[in-house]
Amino acid sequence: MKTRLLFLTVTLFFTHLLSAGDYEKDSFRTNSGKEVTITFIKHGSLMLTYEDRHIQVDPVTMFADYNTFPKADFILVTHEHGDHLDGKAIDALTREHTRLILNPSSREILGKGEEIRNGERLKLTDAITLDAVPAYNTTPGREQYHPRHRDNGYILTIDGLRIYIAGDTEDIPEMSALKDIDIAFLPVNQPYTMTVEQAVRAAKLFSPKVLYPYHFGETDVKPIKEQLRDSGIEVRIRKME
Repeated sequence: MKTRLLFLTVTLFFTHLLSAGDYEKDSFRTNSGKEVTITFIKHGSLMLTYEDRHIQVDPVTMFADYNTFPKADFILVTHEHGDHLDGKAIDALTREHTRLILNPSSREILGKGEEIRNGERLKLTDAITLDAVPAYNTTPGREQYHPRHRDNGYILTIDGLRIYIAGDTEDIPEMSALKDIDIAFLPVNQPYTMTVEQAVRAAKLFSPKVLYPYHFGETDVKPIKEQLRDSGIEVRIRKME
């Protein structure tokens, strides 16, 4: 009986996972008029597509059936928590020439891939660069969730289009140094990342053209859109709970 119930539970779980073509998508133009498509998977998981190259960010099997996705050219992992680092999802997306790029602690846990630290840059292709930037908690009592110098946020520059994926962080002072960000993903999942007020404050530090709250769980992120209405920042809300 227990085996049958377990089978039914697992079956019901996986029937709720969407296939690659079923997720929301937005497209943006690069400096030379080419298209970057962002697929909003869930939580901190995203896929970016440019010229038939696929970049997966924090793929996790609890959010998607990655066997239905195209193999990745690049897989980026921000940090070691299980809702961001998942070896099973990485294996499903990996082919011979896939580059797996992680923060150092995730590289140590997984035992493979290329590590990148805060402040370092990688050239992924002639048109794509990757910068690792800080991501950490600052509120007293929260530092243990994401300690300073361990985790990464990422800036992807794709043919001039600059996309900031913050990872798990609060509104840290380093954000004021971010320049010319076209698209930003900020986490709003208190107490582990930002409150709504912190996300609004963070956005004002660097003024992206488009802001997506993500990794927000049950947090009501609609007030972010209301509070940034006159800021010049376009807030778009997608199913990234």
